[in-house]
Amino acid sequence: MSEGIVRIKPGRDKPIRRGHPWIFSGAIAHAEDAQDGGLVRVLDHKGRFLARGCWNSRSQIQVRLMTWQDEPIDGAWWRRQLQRALSLRKPFDSASSAPAYRLAHAENDFMPGLIIDRYGDWHVLQALTRYIDQRKASIVEALAAVTGARHVYERSDAPARQQEGLDPSVGALLGGPAPDLVEIQDDAAFLVDIQGGQKTGFYLDQRDNRRLLAELVFRGLAERDDMRLLNLFSYTGAFALSCGHFGALHSVNVDSSLPALQLAERNLQLNGFDAARHGDSAELILADAFEYLRHCLDEGQAFDVVVLDPPKFANSRRQIPRASRGYKDLNLQAFKLVKAGGWLMTFSCSGAISRELFQKIVFGALADSGRQAQVIRQLSAAPDHPVSLSFPEGDYLKGLLLKVY
Repeated sequence: MSEGIVRIKPGRDKPIRRGHPWIFSGAIAHAEDAQDGGLVRVLDHKGRFLARGCWNSRSQIQVRLMTWQDEPIDGAWWRRQLQRALSLRKPFDSASSAPAYRLAHAENDFMPGLIIDRYGDWHVLQALTRYIDQRKASIVEALAAVTGARHVYERSDAPARQQEGLDPSVGALLGGPAPDLVEIQDDAAFLVDIQGGQKTGFYLDQRDNRRLLAELVFRGLAERDDMRLLNLFSYTGAFALSCGHFGALHSVNVDSSLPALQLAERNLQLNGFDAARHGDSAELILADAFEYLRHCLDEGQAFDVVVLDPPKFANSRRQIPRASRGYKDLNLQAFKLVKAGGWLMTFSCSGAISRELFQKIVFGALADSGRQAQVIRQLSAAPDHPVSLSFPEGDYLKGLLLKVY
């Protein structure tokens, strides 16, 4: 496929020169020989080279930049990019016999549209753009050369593909059929459904926040043995499992997905949870989180720790008002349920919601609840989910650890 040319309007090249990877249609003067899913050279209005990236006329983001050097994007380029990304993940690669980490984080690793997560012997690939979709085979070849990967499974079923005019694509790319579940060793042992689980199967980005919660619970259990944790949007129970003290900590894990809760039950068993020995200290409840919060308030329940890790509420700027109302309602009810001196760990994974806006929303909920709270720590994704300094949109996961009175 030949390389096209994209010329930028006068005065619209500053973000490109400063390293931002997206070019919207409004900044483009015209395109020459640009083919959807193909590479383009980006020039300023005087014809000077700015960058090279991939083109898709169907997307709001018409060019996603891959390099600001006048260099070919070929197999050698992909091997260099993947090797650089792997070098950053060395601490995670050697952390256990069945490691789990994000290897390629799209724009934040300067590989727009490409997600690669490792789960033990399996690498799970998401192709989120037309360019990546058309070059999956060569990218897998480069991945195998750099990492020695023998098993690669594709989970290109994210809604973002619709914006690129792409249908879902799922299946093995290397190494034959994927197993039903893959076991990983993180802060606990987990079974991951790479074929049908949310995202690529697991929330790797919450690793450090789970460990922080475990530290809080461990300190609390040193003082008393009747702590209660409410884990909302619990998915497969990772926040509760990371605490690892099933006999002393009573956890209530709430999710609206029955398959997720069934896998959570298997994860509990995998980590030594014995119902006969531990009783009902780990509850798994199939319910809508908003409705369950109100149920708890009606019942007069209270918890030492509440974790709110909802799915994305806002996919675009247009959805921010509605999402803000959802986040406020969720946090308002949670504040009312936290015991005095307890903890609220609350998150937003909506990229359209900034850190500043999220904190304002949570403050509004606090004010309406009549409680007091202190910000103990700002929370982010784990280090295997880096954020490019020139791409603030990559800072999608933001959270607050709050001490509530």
